[in-house]
Amino acid sequence: MKGPRINRDRRELLAGLLALPAAAILPRDCRAQATWAPAPPPHLEGLLSVAEFEAAARAVLPPAHFGYLTTGVDDDRTVAWNHEAYGQLEISVRRFADVSRTDLSVDLFGTHWPSPVYLSAVGSQRAFHPEGELATARAAASRSALMMLSAASSNEPKDVMAARGAPVWQQIYPTDDWEVTRAIVERAQRAGCSAIVLTVDNHWPRYNETLARAMRQDPRTCTDCHVNNSHDFVRKAPLYQGVDVSRVKESTQPAAITFEYLDRVRELVKGRLLVKGIMRGDEAAACARHGADGVIISNHGGRDEESLRSTIECLPEVVAACRVPVLVDGGIRRGTDVFKALALGASAVGIGRPQIWGLAPYGQAGVEAILEIYARELRAIMRQAGTATVASITRDFVVARAQAPR
Repeated sequence: MKGPRINRDRRELLAGLLALPAAAILPRDCRAQATWAPAPPPHLEGLLSVAEFEAAARAVLPPAHFGYLTTGVDDDRTVAWNHEAYGQLEISVRRFADVSRTDLSVDLFGTHWPSPVYLSAVGSQRAFHPEGELATARAAASRSALMMLSAASSNEPKDVMAARGAPVWQQIYPTDDWEVTRAIVERAQRAGCSAIVLTVDNHWPRYNETLARAMRQDPRTCTDCHVNNSHDFVRKAPLYQGVDVSRVKESTQPAAITFEYLDRVRELVKGRLLVKGIMRGDEAAACARHGADGVIISNHGGRDEESLRSTIECLPEVVAACRVPVLVDGGIRRGTDVFKALALGASAVGIGRPQIWGLAPYGQAGVEAILEIYARELRAIMRQAGTATVASITRDFVVARAQAPR
């Protein structure tokens, strides 16, 4: 993945460690020795679990693209703990209950969804499959799933919604130029997005070492994909096309963001407004006081911070602190994980990386298969626990195991 020297200015970046030029990371002769070719993935019908799709995605993706998807910060321990923390929760099952019919559906902001699992924002999906977000949107349509579109989407909101056949939620990042924020919110609302999701968990700097190591193994030329070797989605993503971004310096998280910024966004947004990236009860409560209709507990899948605090650990505190719907993402790999999050008060549960594990090797069919696995596993544990509906999944069904050393 050699190429011209990468501009170190933060506005030239999408992912933290991409701030470092490949030449600064790699031995001079490393590229000449590196080789890569895609391998055929296994037959889709043979994959049994969400985790098995990860290996299929690794087989077909260039090393740097898979590294970008999988990377965390420093030792990637927060990425791992997001999932491992679910193993510290046990499910208390009930035997005498009528579960001849199980209903996975939830109502969220006045919309009925057949499953509590939604597709969270993942940017630049054409880096993983030629059809990008359009294939994901068609999969969401076939399963009637809620979809959140990334600010860094490869496709315009109107095209994604045409593929989805229904409104989507639009994720946005704060910038240090208010007119840019105004322009993208207004564009999303004109396109018909049913909610705006302000994402506030992308502070700089971040050091994505796993990505750096993956770049060492990638023999391709960056400029084959990235014009002028730039990874700056604010200057390339369709959401920002035609918007004057010349004054933007900090493209995804102003260092001085305060609740005053949230107040101004609230004034702009005519429909639902959610805040994504909350990890504390007091901040969740403050977001609600400042007009947020919901909060999403998220640490960006562990890719932006090495806090060693999992999202599921934050869920009870946040639910107790505010009276708006609380959603959660990060590390959810099984239907039992979904069950545990619902039991602790989540209104819906988001998946990020798993949807791309399905998309990369199989396109739309892969994303559909991922959603079907979550539904199948959730239905199974609901029957085993004696809970016929999502509403009947309460705190009583989850027991904390003695904490194991991390």
